[in-house]
Amino acid sequence: MAHLRYFEASKLMMDLLTRCDYSETLDVSACSRLAQGRRASGFSDWANANVSRQIEDTVLYGYYTLYSVILFCVFFWIPFVYFYYEEKDDDDTGKCTQVKTALKYTVGFAVICALLLLVGAFVPLSVPNSRNSTEWEKVKFLFEELGSSHGLAALSFSISSLTLIGMLAAITYTAYGMSALPLNLIKGTRSAAYERLENTEDIEEVEQHIQTIKSKSKDGRPLPARDKRALKQFEERLRTLRKRERHLEFIENSWWTKFCGALRPLKIIWGIFFILVALLFVISLFLSNLDKALHSTGIDSGFIIFGANLSNPLNMLLPLLQTVFPLDYILITIIIMYFIFTSMAGIRNIGIWFFWIRLYKIRRGRTRPQALLFLCMILLLIVLHTSYMIYSLAPQYVMYGSQNYLVESNITYDDHNRNSTVSVPKRCDADAPEDQCTVTRTYLFLHKFWFFSAAYYFGNWAFLGVFLIGLIVSCCKGKKSVIEGADEDDSDISDVEPSAYSV
Repeated sequence: MAHLRYFEASKLMMDLLTRCDYSETLDVSACSRLAQGRRASGFSDWANANVSRQIEDTVLYGYYTLYSVILFCVFFWIPFVYFYYEEKDDDDTGKCTQVKTALKYTVGFAVICALLLLVGAFVPLSVPNSRNSTEWEKVKFLFEELGSSHGLAALSFSISSLTLIGMLAAITYTAYGMSALPLNLIKGTRSAAYERLENTEDIEEVEQHIQTIKSKSKDGRPLPARDKRALKQFEERLRTLRKRERHLEFIENSWWTKFCGALRPLKIIWGIFFILVALLFVISLFLSNLDKALHSTGIDSGFIIFGANLSNPLNMLLPLLQTVFPLDYILITIIIMYFIFTSMAGIRNIGIWFFWIRLYKIRRGRTRPQALLFLCMILLLIVLHTSYMIYSLAPQYVMYGSQNYLVESNITYDDHNRNSTVSVPKRCDADAPEDQCTVTRTYLFLHKFWFFSAAYYFGNWAFLGVFLIGLIVSCCKGKKSVIEGADEDDSDISDVEPSAYSV
């Protein structure tokens, strides 16, 4: 029952965050369609400045509505559900006591939320006047574009704080999972029959050691303390090996193992596909970060960059796909699902840690309810960070979408006697007039606080570093055991009878 309650609570959060990521695509699409409408109507009434601003504000308020619900779930609903069902495990506890205890602990999370909102409402947002350049004038315009409402700033600060935690989770788990998942699929696991043969040899060796120690007391003499400790260790080792023997025998004879063996070529293909996708993401992220390092306005503005000076594959692909509905939605969905799968792979391989202390392990069919809740919360924060990750992968798409503006160009005919001026479409960039290109609300929301943007920039470099380290570690590690983790008993759920799915 606890598993179901935790799953239901986290499922709602995942739905909310997925909607936020899809609203980013809707935001980009709205700005692009608005620009097309301006050109098609010749700046008619529906596309004038006031109507455009209303559409942009509607998108913005949609963001803040979704994010407000997320804040409520993270700081109020999820903690209340967790502590309520923790108290429900005690049979002697009444419902009133459960509610009181849950509310008492939830107040602590509410205080944290209130502090974040207060800090966000009054934190200074002004950009330093250290440079007199056109770029810095545009940076100031961006910081002022979302308005000076303390309520919006407070909500933005709170969501950005959660996104920052999600960035740390993505660096820890997603970056490692992007390398571990494909290589594990390609390498596969060790043979159950071969592992069982090795395990049988280990059992025989341990039994010989036990028999040797016991033979010392056949004449009635007590065993020395040293031999007693050794005997206890060997007996514990023997119990572990026999449990492994039962698991290996079950796995070796199960139909699921035979079915997975038949799918081995498909796993290799999926592994190759995942590693190619990972390399595509890494190359795109590296080029985008390098572009910021070379062409941004610096750390004081959060490494804001207008347009893309160094092209990367995803940044070129997404604006093209947006012209054919719904190809960009499909690609965004694939990116989100890829980050979720690789994050789950990283969490399952590493486990859930608090600094240097391991809190829980994630194992199919044998995971504690508390660990499931932590798993879902980590995934929620990672999905929340995906909004900025998509911007990092495709800054041109997130900032302008497929918007173009018209540039007048002189054409000289072959006879060199006539010249004419024509309007040529050009991708929106830093040089685009403000009345012809609309910056998405997503971009403005992500850059509301320059210091968060700066932290995300350095976090992207850390993400790339962890990916490379994880790739080296995954290449050096051998094949995993077919029952890895099944002989370790750190779960409240008994594993006397193993399951092919859980192992």
